[in-house]
Amino acid sequence: MGNRQGIGNLQTVYRNPLVEQRADPWVLKHTDGYYYFTGSVPEYDRIELRRATTIEGLTSAPATDIWQKHESGVMSRNIWAPEIHHIAGKWYIYFAAGRDDEPFAHRMYVLENDALNPLEGQWVEKGEIKTAWDSFSLDATSFEHNGEQYLVWAQKDPQIEGNTNLYIAEMDNPWTLRSEQVRITKPEYDWEVIGFLVNEGAAVLKRNGRIFLTYSASATDHNYAMGMLTASETSDLLDPASWIKSEKPVFASDPDASQYGPGHNSFTVSKDGTQDILIYHARSYKEIAGDPLFDPNRHARAKVIEWRSDGTPDFGKPQADNA
Repeated sequence: MGNRQGIGNLQTVYRNPLVEQRADPWVLKHTDGYYYFTGSVPEYDRIELRRATTIEGLTSAPATDIWQKHESGVMSRNIWAPEIHHIAGKWYIYFAAGRDDEPFAHRMYVLENDALNPLEGQWVEKGEIKTAWDSFSLDATSFEHNGEQYLVWAQKDPQIEGNTNLYIAEMDNPWTLRSEQVRITKPEYDWEVIGFLVNEGAAVLKRNGRIFLTYSASATDHNYAMGMLTASETSDLLDPASWIKSEKPVFASDPDASQYGPGHNSFTVSKDGTQDILIYHARSYKEIAGDPLFDPNRHARAKVIEWRSDGTPDFGKPQADNA
């Protein structure tokens, strides 16, 4: 990590790539002083965790495999996008998985661990998150607001054309929905429907009296980009009208920096807590041979978020590789 002089301020620049060949990166800074990192491994066959006392320390931190896919049946193929959360004193990992007879029939699952250090202890399978439909679903994320725990996820509505929309619901516990699910966005703008009609990979950032919910859209090649929904912290989060959608992507490919398909992000904070950090994946080349899902070089990266005078986040552009 270093600093460069910006216009009127000193801007932190992280060494990128942060962790190579880890798509869908998730970083959590816990109260124990550690940053915990997980993401999709290229083999899509396991879930790993690593931790470090600094963000840049994640680059060389040893990875611990904490769960392996099943040999057959549910949770046996294409283990995607794990996220680690700490809820009510326990650790939880949300992930999506297919099965051997239908590798892309993804559903959402939850693991639980009550150890102080999630790299230790036992991870217990809490089962599938049941939603309104038994359909393709993935990218579950959870956040707390005003004493309520919420889940946001991507799912295929059998009655709607396209691949996935984003839904929100209140939770009874970290693996069970309590309220009815409501749709808060579906692919509709030109930049959201390239290759596939996709809204997925939600992450939540609460600042300045608002809840900013980012997501990713389109196919997982250079067209992949981040969008954003915004709600007032005093609004009813289960009312779709509370969520205002940005018409243009808030973070997208930058050919000048050789950065393509940035997205599926998470948020964390700097060591001293003064800066919000965007964690995301991107490739350093545009052309891909074969299915982009099986190109392993979506690397995890980190970037400081700037804040505009109106209190909204400015993600800027992906920075060039500098490791």
